[in-house]
Amino acid sequence: MAILYETQDCHFRYPGKRATTEWIRRTAALEGRKTGDISVVFCSDEALLAINRQYLQHDYLTDIITFDYSEGATISGDLMISIDTVRSNAELYGVNFRDELMRVIIHGILHLCGYGDKTPAEEKQMRALEDKYLAIRE
Repeated sequence: MAILYETQDCHFRYPGKRATTEWIRRTAALEGRKTGDISVVFCSDEALLAINRQYLQHDYLTDIITFDYSEGATISGDLMISIDTVRSNAELYGVNFRDELMRVIIHGILHLCGYGDKTPAEEKQMRALEDKYLAIRE
């Protein structure tokens, strides 16, 4: 099963694909999961806003939309990531772009593992798991 990195409606070159792929696989294994087919798609705000409107009927910008196709213990899906919003959020939160991008990627992977972020308790758990897996990234 493959983890693929693609771009849509933006010019972005993602270095470190091999290391990120291994990190995703390690994270999934620690969550008792296997990785199936996962696409990490880097796109513009405009492209992600169009997806948000079309598939979720939301009319606002976001940093990631996760389409989950997981079955049983195998995680699969599409992580649609707005490079524009990740860059803006990095500036807003005073972190470097790469760190914010890694947080967004692992956030999507955690969604594929079954974690939500709709309630304050879920948000707190999601943030703790993001921090845990960011710490083992290197």
